[in-house]
Amino acid sequence: MEADNIRNLAVIAHVDHGKTTLVDGLLKQSNTFAGHQAEMEQSLIMDTGDLEQERGITISAKITAIEYEGRKINIIDTPGHADFSGEVERTLNMADGCLLIVDAQEGPMPQTKFVLSKALGLGLKPIVVINKIDKTGARLSQVREEIANLFLDLAVEDGQLEFPVYYALASEGKAYPDMPENLDAAGDLTPVFRAIIDEVPAPAVDPSGSFQMLVTSLDWDNHRGKYAVGRLTRGRLTAGDEVTRISTEGDPGSASVDGLFTAKGLQRQGTEAIESGDIAWITGVKDARIGDTLADPRAPESIPGMEIESPTLQVSVGPNPSPFAGQEGR
Repeated sequence: MEADNIRNLAVIAHVDHGKTTLVDGLLKQSNTFAGHQAEMEQSLIMDTGDLEQERGITISAKITAIEYEGRKINIIDTPGHADFSGEVERTLNMADGCLLIVDAQEGPMPQTKFVLSKALGLGLKPIVVINKIDKTGARLSQVREEIANLFLDLAVEDGQLEFPVYYALASEGKAYPDMPENLDAAGDLTPVFRAIIDEVPAPAVDPSGSFQMLVTSLDWDNHRGKYAVGRLTRGRLTAGDEVTRISTEGDPGSASVDGLFTAKGLQRQGTEAIESGDIAWITGVKDARIGDTLADPRAPESIPGMEIESPTLQVSVGPNPSPFAGQEGR
């Protein structure tokens, strides 16, 4: 598919603000699954790991693809917890827009601020969804003001201060451009689909150039082994092509593309070729590491690596106010 018809969207939310539920609704309403498929009956399609299903959180980024009105939307469901910040930063590099989901009662949380700051720093186009508008303690006007203030603090360009806002009941698969007077009013997620198509820009890539891709993630299965995952920023890749791997230290190596895959629904689907702008899973590059560049051997140019914030440990030290302080061991 040509880059003009591709939208790469990262989804940002604090834990339990309804991110996975909303993405599940988009998957179902886009008819990604046939009616008989078991996924249609699941309440949390995107959380596939055992721990994720147990805790109801997203730990590792998921990439799924849906088609809507002739466009392909790659949805990158990123972790919402600061403990997984490295995973967040890597996956944001594959997106051109972001969908910020905020709980109508809790409002934007500190970890949301961290992820959103990274997204806006990369120039991603934002779309905002205020979710769970049926909660008893919903603070719609205050939360909207908190979101506006958050963007005033974090925006790196004036255009990021203008963003569409939608009001959603993700658990019911409904979103509205304005707050409805009656929460039982008919609705679906069409407003969100339209915003993704109209607001998120197509990937800024060079389809006529030599192949080039930054490895932003790695995947694995027992059948094919290691997958190098990333968005094609230039050119076209065909199964069987020879590629040059340029490490973060600048050392080149060669490999042959054994298998080439793209996302369709929640599955990886084998394909013969992938165009620039799309996200690819590549097998055969056994030494691939995150941050490596894969390029055409005839034009082995590296892409600058990603800047990942180093893990931070915070420790607070203070006096012990206990009346038994200093008496330990007596």
